[in-house]
Amino acid sequence: MAGTKVLVVDDSLTMRALISGALERIPGVEVVGMADGAAEARELVASTWPDVMTLDVEMPGMSGLEYLAEIMDTKPMPVIMFSTRTQDGAAESIEALRLGAIDCFPKPRVAAPAELDAIIAKLAKRLKAAKKADIKPKAPPKTAKAPPIDWNGRLLLVGGDASSTKSIFDLFSTFPANCPPTVVVQHLGPGLVESMAEKLAEQVAPKVVVAADGMKPEQGTIYLAPHGDAHLVIDSWPNGTLRLLPRDPVAGERPSISLLFASAAKAAASNAVGVLLLDSNEDGAGGLKALNAAGGYAFSPSDEGGYTLARGMVSQPVANDALVTSVLKMCSK
Repeated sequence: MAGTKVLVVDDSLTMRALISGALERIPGVEVVGMADGAAEARELVASTWPDVMTLDVEMPGMSGLEYLAEIMDTKPMPVIMFSTRTQDGAAESIEALRLGAIDCFPKPRVAAPAELDAIIAKLAKRLKAAKKADIKPKAPPKTAKAPPIDWNGRLLLVGGDASSTKSIFDLFSTFPANCPPTVVVQHLGPGLVESMAEKLAEQVAPKVVVAADGMKPEQGTIYLAPHGDAHLVIDSWPNGTLRLLPRDPVAGERPSISLLFASAAKAAASNAVGVLLLDSNEDGAGGLKALNAAGGYAFSPSDEGGYTLARGMVSQPVANDALVTSVLKMCSK
């Protein structure tokens, strides 16, 4: 199998060399070019045909965010962002993910190879998945909110990672203010969950909060699992309580999507609806299988595009543009 071709874009010569050096230590990765900004990157994209681009968020002239938006509008491709980890940087990272970047990594504060050692394994995993990613042109934003629902008592669970950020915004952007109680586990880096909650709250009708131990899921609220040392689960349903469990990672992840889904399968059974936004991930599939086996409703990406809605042995296809309607239908009388 051919290797993954990567184009590195950063205005700093030192940082370009540092990132390129780190990438070339990953088996199967080939750096096909380095660019100091958007203009040079456009030329190299046309001549080298990279599979993936790494892009600096903060660049003079056309910023990384502006160039990312251009890429997603004109020639979509997998893009991994590098950014500082200040509060402003966290907000910019979430905006990059919302625009379509598949992940965002902290930019080294010191120009030394050891600074990137901590993220090499995750970067390698992301690059492998990125080559297979099917990045679609950005669809026109949906502004119409769904009408209020007559809630049937079902709990909604959503699982995703950094690459699912755009899908999460798309899913919740048309939710009504009285949406079903919704609990989300999304794998994001340190400092990003709070910015995700703030950005999402600005653009959706329901209330958005970072979950805390002891919260009781209520209609009209979306709960985001905090980044840290605990898993997020639901202890019972109805009238359940969110619990943070300081246990070991599951499939390398904490909080775990599978553990949230499995807890809902036990607590709510047929009164749970799970939506997995990852098409290839070790975390999530097992929990969704448990939810389905318990009689719950399970949405997952389909190999043919769109999603599959399964319950027990019965399944049906769901088009991308019908996901919101289908999810809300499962949560309505």
